[in-house]
Amino acid sequence: MSSKATRPMTPPLKSPGSPCSPTSESLRPPAYRHRERSPSPMRGFLIPSPVPTRRNRTYSASVRAAEGPMFTGVCKCFSRAKGHGFITPSDGGKDVFVHISDIEGEYVPMEGDEVSYKMCSIPPKNEKVQAVEVTITHLKPGTKHETWSGHVISD
Repeated sequence: MSSKATRPMTPPLKSPGSPCSPTSESLRPPAYRHRERSPSPMRGFLIPSPVPTRRNRTYSASVRAAEGPMFTGVCKCFSRAKGHGFITPSDGGKDVFVHISDIEGEYVPMEGDEVSYKMCSIPPKNEKVQAVEVTITHLKPGTKHETWSGHVISD
């Protein structure tokens, strides 16, 4: 006698979806039920910008910026499409970031325009600063300037 245990032979199983299987209906998994998701408070909203603007800057940060000294500089670059640019300070420090929402006046800043501004720290670490209350003091002569409404003004 052999030491192997003998198992009764079973016929090969047919796939549950096979049309010739008499029990295919009973072997199908239950129909997939759509599970309702809990509504997210952020669904349908854009991701907020990490750069604080006038609309979401805290009151205390706005007060500190308003009470601070006024600086002058020259617009290094500004992209209306991107909504930001940089100012080169007159005192020769590092370039300062400027957001479109912090520009006062009717003209879009162009490279070479002289500006005055105040400084505000950028959260969350408050290591960097941005220009706020930016006003163009002198337009660069010989350049075409655009107003916020889209009209082009030639000097």
